[in-house]
Amino acid sequence: MSYINGNLAMQPKRKPEERQTVRETKRVVVKRKTLPTQEKLLYMFSVVVLVIVLGLILVRQSQIYGMRVEIKQMTNEHEAMNIEMKELTKQVEMLSDKERIRKLAEERGMTITETPGITVNPGVDDTESALRN
Repeated sequence: MSYINGNLAMQPKRKPEERQTVRETKRVVVKRKTLPTQEKLLYMFSVVVLVIVLGLILVRQSQIYGMRVEIKQMTNEHEAMNIEMKELTKQVEMLSDKERIRKLAEERGMTITETPGITVNPGVDDTESALRN
């Protein structure tokens, strides 16, 4: 049967080969115009100014926050001092009570005299009065 391959009458019909067609497409590329230099500088300047303004706002807000913290601390200190002052005022009122002072004076050997001035009991010194009339 090797002869069949050589006989044209016996050869089967060949299918037409499918050729792959390459399809070329043309794309339209639109070049965009670049921005002019002046416009680029304007945009850059605007961005720089915006960054500076935002930086200043941020710095100012941090200063305000610091001041608020200081105010709060001073308010707390003020309240603590007011409480302490009230306690000291109560102590002054208690310690300046006339009866208390009189009892302490009597316990320490002091006596009430009707003569004005301070008198000293005669001791080693012969001083009669510390305050002269």
